[in-house]
Order: sequence, then C-alpha cells, then structure tokens
Amino acid sequence: MLYLLATLASLAHRALSSNVSSPSVLDLPSTFVSGAWSLVQQGTSGVSGMQLMIVTETTALIFDKVEHNPLMTENGEPAWTAELNLNTHVVRPLHALSNTWCATGGFLGNGTVLSTGGNPIVITGENGLQALRFFTPCQDEKCDIWENSSLVHTTSPRWYPGSVRLEDGSILIVGGAMDNGWINNATASNPTFEFYPPKNINGFNGVRIPSPFLSATLRANLFPIVMELPDGTIFMAANQMAMIYDWKANTERQLPNIPNGVRVSNPYAGSAVMLPLTPENHYTPEVMICGGTTLDDTADPSTLSSQTPASDQCSRLVLTTEGIAAGWKVESMPQPRVMPDMVTLPDGRVVIVNGAQTGLSGYALVPDVVGPISNADHPAFTPVVYDPTGPAGRRFSSEGIPASTIPRLYHSTASLTPNGSILLAGSNPNVDITIGTEYHTEYRLEFYSPAYMSKPRPSYNGLPATVNYNSEFTLSVQLPPDATDVTVALMDLGFSTHGAHVDQRFVKLVSTLSRDKKTLTVTGPPTSRIYPPGPGFLFVVTAAGVPSFGHKTIIGTGASPPVDQGAIDNMLQNSGW
Repeated sequence: MLYLLATLASLAHRALSSNVSSPSVLDLPSTFVSGAWSLVQQGTSGVSGMQLMIVTETTALIFDKVEHNPLMTENGEPAWTAELNLNTHVVRPLHALSNTWCATGGFLGNGTVLSTGGNPIVITGENGLQALRFFTPCQDEKCDIWENSSLVHTTSPRWYPGSVRLEDGSILIVGGAMDNGWINNATASNPTFEFYPPKNINGFNGVRIPSPFLSATLRANLFPIVMELPDGTIFMAANQMAMIYDWKANTERQLPNIPNGVRVSNPYAGSAVMLPLTPENHYTPEVMICGGTTLDDTADPSTLSSQTPASDQCSRLVLTTEGIAAGWKVESMPQPRVMPDMVTLPDGRVVIVNGAQTGLSGYALVPDVVGPISNADHPAFTPVVYDPTGPAGRRFSSEGIPASTIPRLYHSTASLTPNGSILLAGSNPNVDITIGTEYHTEYRLEFYSPAYMSKPRPSYNGLPATVNYNSEFTLSVQLPPDATDVTVALMDLGFSTHGAHVDQRFVKLVSTLSRDKKTLTVTGPPTSRIYPPGPGFLFVVTAAGVPSFGHKTIIGTGASPPVDQGAIDNMLQNSGW
C-alpha cells in the first residue's frame, strides 16, 4: 500500500541519393521559413546537463551524475539535479537522494515525471541503480523530487536503461546493466523488461520479463532506442538490430538489421526519431536512425581510437508489412556523427545537433583519449536540418545556421522548447568536474532560434487543461496577415540523454479554421496508442511553416496509470534492495 500511496502522491557506407525514397505521406507544411538562424548563449545550468526534459511552458529539469557541481543545496552540498527557468535562466537545486547518473526518464499519464535507474557510485546520497524518482511540476517553485527506494524501486538494478510511455499511461522500462562499466556484457547485463507501475501480465506478476532481443544485442545495447507505435506495440533498436515488441502478448518480431553494419546504441550511440504521424498518412509509423559507428563491439578498448570516423548514415524504415519488406532506405548526412541529438521541430523537420565526428561515447577507455580523457574528438559544431518531405538528395541543409563554438560531446543534451527554439546543454566526458582543459565540464546553455522565430507568428488562447481522445475544442487564434491556413502539431518534447529522446512525438491533429480566421476547431488524438496519455505541447503552425508558442495540456483525463496492488506486493517480495 505504501508503494501505491507513493505513486499516487507524486506521481561509413554512402548510398546514392537517387535511390533514396520514402513511401510515407506526411502532409506537413509544403514550404519552410528560409533565412538565417540565430544562436545565443544564455545562462548556465548549475549542474552539467546530462539529462534534459521540458516539464512546463517555462521550466526544464536537468539531471547530472553525483559530482562536484557549482550549484549547491541549502546544506552546502553539491547539487546534481536542478530546475531551470527558461525565461530568467535561473536554476534552483532539487534534492534527489540517489545517483541519477545515466538514468532514463519520462512522464506518466498523469503528468508526473518518473526518473528510473542510475549508478551505484556514492559521493553523497545513495546508490541509484534501483531508484524510482518522482517529480510533479508546479508553478510556485516549491515542487521537488520525491524518492524512497526502500519502499519504491525497480525489480533489479538498471544503469543505462531505456523506457517508453504506454497507451495506459504506464511506463515500460527496458534493459540496462546491473553495474557500471563502459560497455554491457553477459555478466552485468539486465536483459529484461518491467513496468511501472508493476503489472500482472503474461505470467509475470510484477517481476522481470526476459527479452531474447536484449540478450542478442550484447554488447552494445545500453540506452536502447524505444518508441511506442500507433498500434500499441513497441519499436526497439539496439546495436545493429531492430524489432517490434508486443508487450501484451510478450512476443518479439525481428526486423531487418540496421544497414551496413552501423551500431546505433551506447557506447556507439546514434539517435532516432519517429517521423510525424498525420491523418493523411493514416498515422503510419516511420522511424529514422542517424549516426553511430561501425566499430567492433567485441574489440578490446586498447585497439579502439578516438580518431575512428563515425557513421554518416541515416536510415528510414516504414513500419508496415510493405515497408518492412522494402527494408531500410539509406541516405547520408553531410558529416558523420556519433552521440548526435535529433530534435523534431513544429514544422515537421528534424534538427541534428551535438556529437563528434570521430570516436565513441564515454571516457578514459581508448589509448588516444583527448583533452583530457574523451573517447571522442572533432566535435560536430554545425547543426543540420532534415526535411523528411523533401526530394531525394536535397533533404539535408545547414544554410543560414551558425556554428556553435562549444563542443557538445559525451553527456550532452538538446530539446525543443515551447517557444520553438532548441536548447543545448551539457558535455562532460570526465570522471568528475574538469575545468580549464579541452572538452571540459560544460555548464553554458545555448539556444538556437530557427528562421521561423524572426517572422510574425500566430498565437492562440483557450487550450483546455486536459484534452481527451476524439474530443473537440476551440481555440481563439490570432494569425499573421499573410496566413492562409494552419495545421496543429501536438508534440511530446521528450526526455533527452545520451542521444536518446524518450517519448519524443509529433502528431498532427485534425483542425478546421473558421472563415474569418479567428476560431480554430481542433479534435484530440484519435486513440491513446497514437498519442499515449500524458503532457503535450500544442503548436498552431501556418502553411508557411511558422509556429505559435507551444502551450501545454494533458492528453487523456489526467488520471494516474492503473495500479495492481497484487503485482506491486509480489514484485516487492521477489526483488532485492
């Protein structure tokens, strides 16, 4: 019962571009705003931005590992979790009890943030391997992290796990390692699934569910790529493999391997997005995975190098019977990247930022570490924008985008913000805080403003606090004089860490603009599989590709995910802490 109360209380191949094609029809803005982007450095993060999540229209969560950050708690101890005000750039320390190093995160269906897993190293605080941490966003700056691992914890230790929110607002926790080490192995691996809250399903009453896929993808399967599909199943990719997991039936369907031997999960990290789901494409899922490396996951680290080129490969796969049979469609980024971040924009394009052009994730492992112990080198300073609807061979562009001067390597993050800018944070390929050296611990925040932010923008009001499925609501809109029509993008901005963008999602909603262009009638998502219950940011986007501010709502009823006390009790009885 205590478990229940806690839950409720806090809840290097390059394909010819002429051969690249996509069978999906996204029906997004046919034009995009051209022109110069801007880049500004504004504020510092207080704790290094290993994990980043936008939680309200004005605030973000930043999680680091336990180390000697400059931001201090009231007790004079270094903080490793913080809340950032996106307007004032003020950070306030939060009070996680356990080490959040390499945890995963996401929203539950009721809007509470769940942070899962961590690391056993203790400078201050507690072992984080089985931790579950809860944060309910608020407006008065009095909210904080709640955790009590003696009462609420995972079935087993999980470092570098993946996760995904499901159609009932619960979270599927995926894989990871049971101890800290630079790469997974059969001894440390935790090749299992579990649910939060625990479920009694398929004969597993709240306990771990073995996964053949997670066993087969050793040794490079930390922070696996995980996405909920519009039919309720789960897409996963790790190492060089991909599959679809039916969690209700506990079955795994193997998909074609990632082309050309590219590995895409840590420590050979790529990044991934699901391309926009639209009524016009019947919400057909298509995933795109970019970057990574072809390095050997069985190699002795002493044979690896920080100078080995990363992969420039981007691969798209339509997850229908026909699309899977057709296989991955391959194209190439303008430059290779390992540890990139892929961020979806409100106009439907994808921005690829951060990462390195050579090497791999982590630090102090290869014989030719760089400044002082980074396993990677040659930072990728210039973002590239990808237009998924563009003609083959002309989908990538960096025109008008200034280069950053801040290396964003291991432990970097990025996220879209509600005003349409892209926030970059982090980079710390070091054991603890390192200042004054090449590739040091980074606290500076950067904001990229796409060209659309310099144009007259639409605005709206009247968004309900909750939007249920297939429910109709009206917005009062104020459009630029030249706007002829608009679309509505419902977005989950995701949880960013290690190139993974957990739950990032773009769903185009059905909408009708009144004849006088002052009222917009919008229909909520069709099902909880197309957009799982939980927070969403709603953007009104002109036909020219100019978005409004993204106001926050809760999709669904705002209820907590279902709780099975019997599964909870059995899990606690059969899991050590």
